[in-house]
Amino acid sequence: MPRRITRRRALQAGTAGTLGYLFTGTNLSVSRVYGANEKIRVAGIGIGGKGSSDIEQAAKFMDVVALCDIDEERLNGRAKTWPSAKKYFDYRKLLDEMAKEIDAVTVSTADHSHAPAAVLAMRAGKHVYCQKPLTHTVFEARVMREVAAKEKVCTQMGNQGSALSGLRRAVELIHAGTLGTIREAHVWTNRPAQYWKQSPDITARPKDAPVPKFVHWEEWIGPAPMRPYAVAFSPRPAYHPHDWRGYWDFGTGALGDMACHTANMAFRALKLEAPIAVTAAAGEINPETYPAWAHIQYLFGARGDMPPCTLHWYEGKRDGQKVLPPEELLAKLLKKGEKLSDSGSILVGDKGVLFSPNDYGAKFRLTPEKDFTGIQTAKPEKGAEGVDSEKDNDLYMKQEWAEAIKAGKPGLAYSNFDIAGRLTETMLLGNIAVRFAGKKLDWDTAKLQFTNSGEAQKYVSKEYRKGWDFLTKS
Repeated sequence: MPRRITRRRALQAGTAGTLGYLFTGTNLSVSRVYGANEKIRVAGIGIGGKGSSDIEQAAKFMDVVALCDIDEERLNGRAKTWPSAKKYFDYRKLLDEMAKEIDAVTVSTADHSHAPAAVLAMRAGKHVYCQKPLTHTVFEARVMREVAAKEKVCTQMGNQGSALSGLRRAVELIHAGTLGTIREAHVWTNRPAQYWKQSPDITARPKDAPVPKFVHWEEWIGPAPMRPYAVAFSPRPAYHPHDWRGYWDFGTGALGDMACHTANMAFRALKLEAPIAVTAAAGEINPETYPAWAHIQYLFGARGDMPPCTLHWYEGKRDGQKVLPPEELLAKLLKKGEKLSDSGSILVGDKGVLFSPNDYGAKFRLTPEKDFTGIQTAKPEKGAEGVDSEKDNDLYMKQEWAEAIKAGKPGLAYSNFDIAGRLTETMLLGNIAVRFAGKKLDWDTAKLQFTNSGEAQKYVSKEYRKGWDFLTKS
């Protein structure tokens, strides 16, 4: 039987800069009934790299009607798959011109454009699949969560480990009290050294270069401060299409890139919500890029029957050595001849320890193993199972999102913006803490405010360039 889905969208009669792209109201109600074989109409915003697979996977469950990318070569190449899809370089124009022709969008741009594109789409009544990290700033994460709830749209963040049955089982076991009282968690990553540069050598600073004819630089910069196109480690481009993640203006560094994956299980299992304080040690801090290494501590108060706890985050290399959890803890967990994985997580309880040598927390063992004999760790015994294989998890996230849209139930998407927004908001506080290394920053989540540092407060949000500042307008 067809399900009825209510969507609301409106185009305010104002302008964003000189363009009429400011979607802010909810005065125009639009209803649609999906037939049994009818597909959702989707547009892809950012279709290179991860965006290429995002739109291709969404196409398994939806009709691709529009594509948007600032890189003409990528756009034209990807458009060959969907020749009838309309092409755009500017997502503002796409959402303006095709407001009545699309139901949903995937957002897979550089981090600094995630929230502006997604919020604009949600205010227009569109369902949104947004790549991780959900946003560029703490403030944006709060806005994303609140707008999604207000507009009643179905959302999903692309931290695909959320789809894995093992992660869901780990959360279930912790909630059941299997490890007893947990007061500390440790999460580490192999980024950034293996994938992009952070804290680059002064001799390797980017050098200005002509913008390639196929790149629309104004649209790529979007809400960020304008800067010239550049190359680094010549002739490799400095920012687009890859190395932007290491720069404060565009990316969220190793923490933003990977905490949505590696801290996801711990965040859900320990019902972490928001910390009461955050502090960090970090090295090679500079105004242009994220640091070379960091150890961030998030301090959480009691949550229901769960006591206060601390989550430790480790990234990068210090003096040539990886920044990792304490050696004495690792010595208790690693078996003879076993090497520590490049990334993973540890939850320490008074009855035992969960050790996951896995990006997603989906593969884990409980120690001492003799104390947990007979406990299966592969599938949840309550709730939706998810999938077993990592090769299927990304596609399943799109399927789950599509099913939520057709059912009109945002909560069916496991990483919807209500949970993803909270995870992102919390983790990105760490990127503020590294700027004030050695100082404990007290956090009031209700006020979205650091209570003991006006300087730190400046980094909770940011300024947006004219024409791209619609996110801060209601």
